[in-house]
Amino acid sequence: MTERLGALDNWLRSVVGLLEFKIEPVSGDASFRRYFRVIGVDGKKWIAMDAPPDREDCRPFVEIAKQLRNLGLHVPDIHAQEIELGFLLLEDLGAVHYLDILNESTADRLYGDALAALAVVQACAPTSGLPVYDREMLWREMELFREWLLGRHWGAHLSKTHNRVLDEAFDLLAASALEQPRVCVLRDFHSRNLMAASSPTPGILDFQDAVKGPVTYDLVSLLKDCYIDWDPERVRSWAAGYFQLAIQSGVLHECHEDKFLRWFDLMGVQRHLKAAGIFARLHVRDGKSGYLGDIPRTLGYILKLEPVYPELQALCRLIRLSMPAC
Repeated sequence: MTERLGALDNWLRSVVGLLEFKIEPVSGDASFRRYFRVIGVDGKKWIAMDAPPDREDCRPFVEIAKQLRNLGLHVPDIHAQEIELGFLLLEDLGAVHYLDILNESTADRLYGDALAALAVVQACAPTSGLPVYDREMLWREMELFREWLLGRHWGAHLSKTHNRVLDEAFDLLAASALEQPRVCVLRDFHSRNLMAASSPTPGILDFQDAVKGPVTYDLVSLLKDCYIDWDPERVRSWAAGYFQLAIQSGVLHECHEDKFLRWFDLMGVQRHLKAAGIFARLHVRDGKSGYLGDIPRTLGYILKLEPVYPELQALCRLIRLSMPAC
């Protein structure tokens, strides 16, 4: 039993008052947080979050969970908390993720529920006090692609011309993001963080890194998901449907129609560059290779846009040139 797990066990017994239970690992994530399912003798279940306080801060999770719950969204109830130790005892939203059951027959219903929840977040969730998703943050995220995927994982030797291509692409993508209306952005609104077994659906996880940022960011996280992909025309149809929903909820206006799908597509490029860089960093730095198989799909979203956006052609050529042969 690790030191942290022993401390969690002691907290559950001495402070929370659970006497007989077992702890099963559920998952870690791309941060230093870990999650465990706590099962009582009567079969009741909770999720324990272990967020080492020298690495993670539980307070944003607690505060944003309260705000989202007040809007009627299904986020985990917090049954007990010990912020100084980095422990939370949460409602268990089940073990069925959207990713587990998404298919041709369920996609419209599941995405319909998720898009309705997203509209509530964007129309109603407060943005005061949230970090601003500014140019510096957008650029810093895209640098993960240059450093960790191209440089450290693929071992690409970037010339001045290659770096200029990246700089120009990063400028284009940041500018597109910054001209969009700003809303509460949960940042990880996708099939691995949306739960299908709880009611109301979806149960929403992993929102503690919320920021004030571009209106299309969470939409592209959901519809251009790094873990599952759909026919591009179907994705654009869902995105267009959400545009109408956003107009009805006051998040967007008719005057945004000409720009909306371009915002959506370019926001996807920014996010997929970041995600591919993170997947590479998890492998190279942290020894977590489980995300490497998602890199081709993630970059594939970018490459599919090459015929549509001439301004992305140089970036796409660089990706194709650098990508190792399969």
